[in-house]
Parts: sequence; C-alpha cells; structure tokens
Amino acid sequence: MTEFYDIFSRKKEIIKIDKPIETKEIIKIDYREQNSFVPTNLKKLGYEIEFLELKVADYIVKDVAIERKTVSDFLSSMIDKRLAHQLEELQQYQNKLLIIEGIEEQELYNDDNLKGINANAIRGFLLSILLKHNVPIIFSKNQKDTAKFIDILAKRQSKEVSLNAKKRTLKPNEQLQFITESFPGIGPKTAKKLLIKFRTIRKIINAPHNELKKIMGKQATIIKSIIDQQYIIHKEQN
Repeated sequence: MTEFYDIFSRKKEIIKIDKPIETKEIIKIDYREQNSFVPTNLKKLGYEIEFLELKVADYIVKDVAIERKTVSDFLSSMIDKRLAHQLEELQQYQNKLLIIEGIEEQELYNDDNLKGINANAIRGFLLSILLKHNVPIIFSKNQKDTAKFIDILAKRQSKEVSLNAKKRTLKPNEQLQFITESFPGIGPKTAKKLLIKFRTIRKIINAPHNELKKIMGKQATIIKSIIDQQYIIHKEQN
C-alpha cells in the first residue's frame, strides 16, 4: 500500500492507495499519428509515448507492430493498393496487427453497393489479410476503443517477461534464451521457437536464411547481417 500526505488538507490527512503506482512502458508511435486522439487516450491510461518516424506500422508495443486504419482510410488504401504494400512491410515483425477503426460510425461494406465498392471485394480482401498476409484484424468502435485495445495488448505483453529483465543466475536453457533474445527483433516467443527448432545458437547462426525466415519472417535478415557486420574502430579508440 502506498501512502501520501494530502498537502491541501489542514489536518494533513494521509491518502492511502491500495495499488502501487506503476510506470508503464513507452509506446512508440509514428509522428503522423499526432493528429489522432489515440495517443492522447494512451497518455490518459498512463503510458509514456514517443513520436518518431516509423518505417513500418503506426504503433509499436514491445515486439508487436500495429497498423491503424479508419474505415475510410482502409477502403481508399485497399483501392490504391497502399495497404497491400504496408501489409508486406509488416512481415518484418513476427507479431503484427491491423486495427480497423470507426465501425460504429461508418459502414465497412454493404451489399447495396452504394459507395461503388463491391462488398464481396472487401470481404475477399479481409480474408486475404488473414490468410495470405497472416495479419490478425481487430475492429474498434472509435479512437478511445483503439487505445483500450492497445492498453490490453501492452498489459498482456508485459506478462511475458523477457529473461533479459531477470537478475539472477540463469539455468543453461535460460542462458541460451538470454543470448538469443539479444538479437534485435527477437522476443521471448521467437527465441524459444528458434531454440526448439535448431537446439543450439551455433545452428541458429549457421541456419539457411529460408529456414530462419519460416520462424522469423523478414527479421531473419537481421541475424545474418549482424553476424557479418564488422565492428567500426574510430580514431580515438586507437
């Protein structure tokens, strides 16, 4: 229990809070989302947010990449094939998500074809997102609802504590996972999958790119590039 003095009370009353104050993790957000109320709602939920230029996705929550589309933006980006390209870019992440926002305010499709977009074409595209691109879809009511989905996701991700955060003597299996997780883009889940498949770190490093890609997607390129990357010696280090 946390106790605070009420500085506005003459009696100096103690305010008791049952739950300890938690510092929530930073959520990375593409700077183009600044006009949205989603970041504002995330701030209200206690998150620290960082605006930056994301090459892929609109939101990064731990190791999950999230693409957010309003209904109208989803439809227009489907027509001009912009979304298809973005879905391909999302494959760089093992965990990804598409949020289609505003279904309470605007119809995604209807069989009357009033907007000139065939309803079956939209249905087919939604199925393609799920089956071809392997990207889960969430339909949110509005921006506040989107923020709540991201909040729940962040809490779930926090429960899967990385072994890198634990300060204790690690068992042999945990040491292997610790080292595997140290590669960029590899979280606890992916590390376990790689170790179950290849058994040793040497075999992971020496594995063919196409074998790594089956587990990691486009992130497999990172392992290969880091292994071959040379350490740069600056003049002041000589």
